Amino acid sequence: MLTFLHAADLHLDSPFHALPPDRAAERRQEQRQLLTRLADTARQAGADLLLLAGDLFDSQRVRPETVQLLRQVLEELDMPIFLSPGNHDPYTDNSPYCRLPWPSHVHIFSTPLPERVVLDHLGAVVYGSAFTSPYRMEGPLAGFHAPEEPGTTLGCFHGDLSSPHSRYGPVTPGEITASGLTYLALGHSHTASGLQRAGTTYYAWPGCPEGRGFDETGDKGVYLGQIHEGQVSLEFIPLARRRYEILTVDVTGAESPAAALAAALPADAGEDCCRIVLTGERGEEPPELAALAALAEPRFYSV
Repeated sequence: MLTFLHAADLHLDSPFHALPPDRAAERRQEQRQLLTRLADTARQAGADLLLLAGDLFDSQRVRPETVQLLRQVLEELDMPIFLSPGNHDPYTDNSPYCRLPWPSHVHIFSTPLPERVVLDHLGAVVYGSAFTSPYRMEGPLAGFHAPEEPGTTLGCFHGDLSSPHSRYGPVTPGEITASGLTYLALGHSHTASGLQRAGTTYYAWPGCPEGRGFDETGDKGVYLGQIHEGQVSLEFIPLARRRYEILTVDVTGAESPAAALAAALPADAGEDCCRIVLTGERGEEPPELAALAALAEPRFYSV
């Protein structure tokens, strides 16, 4: 049985523009802590390898302390690690992936064409490729088929299933079927897909492991996978330090908007970021938004 951890889209050093500067800096530090939680999860699960399917960095302008921590965490992990640069962190002459030395057990894919890496001790082969610019009109699996061979064949790619005309490495169900891979670890989508199957190939997007805005709500994390006799199972492991949530409050018929909000506020969400949406009908007097915000703010990290 082969055990693997599949993560993608950490987007380290995101700007967090919607937060005040001090909170944005705090959130970036919390993002870096994802690396430690990711490594701890891999160790505790006894993973045989780690698949990182792109967009580890939010851009090519990466803080030195972020790169240093990533290298340190990966160096201390005693397992093969595969990294497929994505559209936010493409492999270029100026990227940290190219400029800096990396541990020998970390394989960073560097070309648009799929590379093949054999892991004899695991009875596995890993294929992967890289974005080499922010856009990639041809899909990473275009024309690709892994030859039949004994053992497990894995893919680690960054690609977009939303449209065959996507500028971000379009992937189609037909290409996944034709790949012949046992499991295809994908990045780009920030929503966990669950385990999918096309032909004999299993595939998934784990989503981002830490939300950054209200388009990335709920629990976020990574996939812990196992492969046994060609069958794949996945377990979602939450890793997010904070969740983004949207709370809708109907003020119709309430004594006041404040009373409606007070009744709807959770008792124990102090770690999360919340957007509160008031809905319904009342009299002509508008709600006092500043007072409502003051009522809600003690219950959340940000409102």
